[in-house]
Amino acid sequence: MAVPKRRTSKSRKNKRRTHIKLSVPGMVECSNCGEMKLSHRVCKECGSYKGEEVVSK
Repeated sequence: MAVPKRRTSKSRKNKRRTHIKLSVPGMVECSNCGEMKLSHRVCKECGSYKGEEVVSK
């Protein structure tokens, strides 16, 4: 059976036990309507992408 050779330090233990997650994905303002949207995606509010209407609303 495996047994630890050295005691795990407090800092090493606490680094492992952290619950810090990734931040919110890159949100940008829509150039057409000004709503917040995911970058490189069609706007959910107005349906435009790079100034052109892609999805009719």
